[in-house]
Amino acid sequence: MPDRPFRVLGVQQIAVGSRDKNALRCLWVDLLGLAVEGSFRSETENVDEDIAVAGAGPLRVEVDLMQPIDPEARPRVHEPALNHVGLWIDDLRAAVAFLEARGVRFTPGGIRRGAAGHDVCFIHPKGSEAAPIGGAGVLIELVQAPPEVVRAHREAAGR
Repeated sequence: MPDRPFRVLGVQQIAVGSRDKNALRCLWVDLLGLAVEGSFRSETENVDEDIAVAGAGPLRVEVDLMQPIDPEARPRVHEPALNHVGLWIDDLRAAVAFLEARGVRFTPGGIRRGAAGHDVCFIHPKGSEAAPIGGAGVLIELVQAPPEVVRAHREAAGR
């Protein structure tokens, strides 16, 4: 593969869904001890979520606990239960251009501001005729890493 103009730095988040996020909070917050740091609600994305975190500082990982506002509407954030995986990207615009040029299918909406305030875009779980490469059944969120996250990952890697 030719030199990529970007790097995947690490996992930014995982998002899990259920018809009732209280059951998720019981496991992830009450029993496992993650701290709830915020919440996000979007009618257009049919989601009501709590943002829990593991770890601290620029290497922390979010665990988004999601329930649908309307369980019968789309998107169905609770199906599948592991909704998506988010990856820190050091140069999101370069990554999207590189991947699109190689046939990766993205969801509609392009690069936009995500729930945590970072620029994001999503690789579609399935390829299409026009863009045959998808996430092999997994929705993948690419997240623009802020400078402190890029720096922390470089330091951790010894670069």
